[in-house]
This record gives sequence, C-alpha cells and structure tokens, in this order.
Amino acid sequence: MQGFAIPKEAQAKVANFSFHGQPAEIKHGSVVIAAITSCTNTSNPSVMLGAGLVAKKASELGLKGYDVYVLTFATNDNLPGQAMDKNKSCPRFWSCYKVFTPKGFYIVGYGCTTCIGNSGELDESVASAITENDIVAAAVLSGNRNFEGRVHPLTRANYLASPPLVVAYALAGTVDIDFEKEPIGVGKDGKNVYFKDIWPTNEEVAEVVQSSVLPNMFKSTYEAITKGNPMWNQLSVPASKLYSWDPSSTYIHEPPYFKNTTIDPPGPSAVKDAYCLLNFGDSITTDHISPAGNINKDSPSAKYLLERGVERKDFNSYGSRRGNDEVMARGTFANIRLVNKLLNGEVGPKTIHVPTGEKLFVFDAAMRYKAAGQDTIVMAGAEYGSGSSRDWAAKGPMLLGVKAVIAKSFERIHRSNLVGMGIVPLCFKNGEDADSLGLTGHERYTIDLPSTINEIRPGQDVTVRTDTGKSFTCTVRFDTEVELSYFNHGGILPYVIRQLIKP
Repeated sequence: MQGFAIPKEAQAKVANFSFHGQPAEIKHGSVVIAAITSCTNTSNPSVMLGAGLVAKKASELGLKGYDVYVLTFATNDNLPGQAMDKNKSCPRFWSCYKVFTPKGFYIVGYGCTTCIGNSGELDESVASAITENDIVAAAVLSGNRNFEGRVHPLTRANYLASPPLVVAYALAGTVDIDFEKEPIGVGKDGKNVYFKDIWPTNEEVAEVVQSSVLPNMFKSTYEAITKGNPMWNQLSVPASKLYSWDPSSTYIHEPPYFKNTTIDPPGPSAVKDAYCLLNFGDSITTDHISPAGNINKDSPSAKYLLERGVERKDFNSYGSRRGNDEVMARGTFANIRLVNKLLNGEVGPKTIHVPTGEKLFVFDAAMRYKAAGQDTIVMAGAEYGSGSSRDWAAKGPMLLGVKAVIAKSFERIHRSNLVGMGIVPLCFKNGEDADSLGLTGHERYTIDLPSTINEIRPGQDVTVRTDTGKSFTCTVRFDTEVELSYFNHGGILPYVIRQLIKP
C-alpha cells in the first residue's frame, strides 16, 4: 500500500468486527467495493463476457471468495445481460457469483453509477471498522474516474480495472496481492487457485462473443429507441417558449448568471485587498474543486436539502443535482479529501475565515466574505484543475466570489473555463510559489490589473501586492484576445448574451 503514508509497523494491521452477527476482518487494501460500471467498457462484449467467464471458472473450481461489501453491475443498456443470457454455458455472472460472496454482482441500474459516486452506502459495521481503525480501504471499479473522495468517502485507495479484473480482485478480497505469485483462494479440492486458473484465453472469449452477441439483439433494442417509453411519453410539455422555473425544485434552479447584466460590458474588474479563501499545494483536481459524488450528511448542501424537505436517502449526488446552482455552490470545495494549508494539516472541506480566525465550511466562509463586500482569491501549486474537465469547477468558485486564482500552473481546459467565468488566472514566475515567497494565505492581496481592457495583453506580467509589504510578479494567463473579450464582459455568458442582442 505505497503512497498512503502508512507506517511500516501498521501495514499488517487487522481490524476485527462483527458483520451481521458473523466475525469479519478488514485490513489495509481490503476491497470493500467492487463495481463493473461506466460507459467506457460495459458496451464492450469481450470484456463483459470475459468477466462472466472469470466468475464461471471460479465457481467451477469451488473458489470461496472473501467478503466484499458492495458489489454492483451497471451498464448503459440491457444488451450485456442479453448476451450473457444467450450463452447458456456462461450464465449471468452476477447470479453465478452468489456462490462465493454474500451478495453477488447484481444489476443496480443503467447509466452512471460508481465512477460518478453512486456507490451506495457501506454497511454501518464496515464503515465503523474503517473509520475507527483508520483503514485504507479499497475500491476496484471498471470505470474511468478514481479521484479522491469520488467513488466513496471511505475508500481512500481506488483503482481502475477491466471488468474481468474487477471480478478477480473481488475474489481475492484485497488489492495487496501479486497475482503472478500469490493464490487468490482455495478451491473445493483444497488446492490453491491462482489468477491463471480463472483467467479466460482470448480464444475462449472470442468463442463466447461469436455465439452470444447477435445482430438481432441490437436491432430489437435500437429500432424502438425513438419511441421512448410510457413514462417519458406521458410527460406534460408546456407550450411556452420560455422555461417555467419551479422555485421549489431542488434539481433545477434558475441560475444567477444574468442577474444585473447591463447592455454595455463592465470592463476589467479590479482585485483589491482580497482575502485568501484557500491555499493549496499541487495537483488540485476538478473533483477537489467540484465533487461529483456523494453529498456528505454534514455538508452545507445537505443542510440546504434538509431544509427543503429532502430526506438523506434522497440526497442523490452532486452530479445529479448539477442543474441547481444553490446545491452546487455549496458543494464547491466540498471534497472530503481537500488539503488546505490554512488548516495546518487537517483534511476536509473547511477553511479559515481570516478576519476572525474561525474555522468554517468553505461555502460559509465565502458567503461571509461576500456579505462584507470582500474579494477572495485562491492560491495553488502546480497542475491546478487537473483531472476531468468540469464546468462547475469554474462556475462554483465564481458563485463563491473568487476573483482570481494564483497557481504555479493550470490544466489547460480548466484555465480556459476560469476565464469563461470571469475569474483571473495568474501564474507565479518560474521557481516561485506561495511557500518560496513566504506567503501564508493570511495576507490581503491586491492585483494591479490595468483599468481598461485595451491596456491588458495576453501573457503580460502584473504585480501582486500584499498588506504585509510583500509584493511579487505574476503572469496573467489570458492567452488570447478572445479571452480578453470574455473578461471585459465579465465572462463568456454575458459576452454571448450581448452578442445576441446586438442590433
């Protein structure tokens, strides 16, 4: 378990607990979530049927797997299930899998699940064992995202694997295994079963695909694709050309992007005496900035939903509520694995409100700054905004009142998105960062931007001054003339509106 700062003397730690009245144990690297998920591979018949063959071989050998507490299977449509049904020698592997785990891989839905954070809850006894013993629990998923805190709040080690490998790791019950040398388990004959014993050959997979994936499956499924279904067809469609906003909806809310928009562009906005909302190190991803997964029960977003009568079981995920700016603003910088230097080592979605020294949720601190009419900035290290591109990673900070981000470097698309929301991206000079400059984040920052857009050039240097007397030079990362136009208009949205209403 390299990379998780587990002391050598604690690496073999085993936590014993009771799972539904039965003795159980968990250790670093134990797989607590195994999920076949995502659009990236569940449409691939070779890997799906390959996963079925792994389970089939394991079942025939009598392999007894370890307890894995969440096992799920989700696809974009039901074609994989049809293919598995078609091949009688390869029954649906999630049913087959019942013989060696408490639950088995069952279909939980069609669409985004585990890699968007819809993993479901761990059993309370499992969750307690992880938190009370500080266990680095693992999730193995056939998805395309494994950012910190995204798959599940309690799985710190999240690994991407093909569907057949997901089944193999679920059988092993741990990611801390060398498949080439160590046995996965013991078969019905008392002999060790190795990875090579359950892994299908290319020829075996090809044979199953040839006999099970048939043209009429696709034809019958997709010939009715434009007909919808009864629930969809019965939806009432308003005749109005304008969308009728429902103020009581917690999923779709009228966003504030165009409030107080003027006919003429406002011009460059000054950043004066701004407080540092957050002070980050390197590799802050868009999932740190705007998580897509689980809504924590104690978060500002949870409080907002509870106040509107939404029960905890119906919170859903940030990804599902991205049409509500109130939820998403509260979810900005809400990642439970956020490391903010202002907190001196404490991990979580909080920060220090500099004027008072209070520790608050990031959203609450930002609202206090906004209410006082005080600008804020974010400081960061290298690769700020890396990971999957997400518009809310720029929208959210804008709604929190962030005026600028000063970083060592930016992920390309995220930098552009910040400009699109009217936030100024600046880069420290080579060899410099907040630490080397002696900046703690408790200072106030003034960015000496020209007052008219014609005086700003792509890539020009500006001076950033602090109230402690320190000053330093940054490069403004407006990289094109078009981006300067966006900034002049307060962002791309008001820019587009003004272009549309031009006579």
